[in-house]
Amino acid sequence: MSYETYHIPVNFTDAGRLFGMFEIRNAVEAVLISIPMLFFCIAFLPLAWMPKIIVTLVLLVPLGGFALIGIGGDSLTRWLASWWRWRKQRRMIFYRGEVR
Repeated sequence: MSYETYHIPVNFTDAGRLFGMFEIRNAVEAVLISIPMLFFCIAFLPLAWMPKIIVTLVLLVPLGGFALIGIGGDSLTRWLASWWRWRKQRRMIFYRGEVR
């Protein structure tokens, strides 16, 4: 009986990820959230260019980072969908001290 040895590469879990860290879905969501925020900051902030860029970066970096990381390992839309499903299906439990 011969046993074959299979070598599993170190990066086998990196498939479907950007830079081996971020899921593609999270990256797409981060871009879709960041682009409108970038547009509104550049278009509507009544500041000179340098303060406008600083304020935009202060707002965009945490927002984009939060979208890249997600919540509890899920993307923001997946988490929002599961939260919405829980919110619609939750019920109140009343206990009156009696058993039927």
